[in-house]
Amino acid sequence: MSKGAAAAGVKCRNKKGSIFVIDCSKSIEDKIMEIASLEKFLQERIKVGGKAGALGDSVTVTRDKNKIIVTTDSAFSKRYLKYLTKKYLKKNVVRDWLRVIASNKDRNVYELRYFNIADQEGEEED
Repeated sequence: MSKGAAAAGVKCRNKKGSIFVIDCSKSIEDKIMEIASLEKFLQERIKVGGKAGALGDSVTVTRDKNKIIVTTDSAFSKRYLKYLTKKYLKKNVVRDWLRVIASNKDRNVYELRYFNIADQEGEEED
């Protein structure tokens, strides 16, 4: 196997036809952010074919109560979705309180959780 073929094999690791979910239930219940603005942000920023906002038929972004569902027909990186979510949190000045974590139950689900500030304060006192 040549080096070019090995490098191409690494690029093809992304799943085709995937469904990713961002669970925003904790932050929505506390009214820290609006789910509609996150949905709009993702629709405007996801790049397909090198162009942002041109989702076409290959990527759909929908919301269901407290969850954002991203469905793709083509290769799509889960890490890219995490990057965009973190960028949204930073833009809306809530990145200091929320973090994006993969769910323990299902690996195609990201959750927005609060940092454990109380635990960190307890460690500093020791």
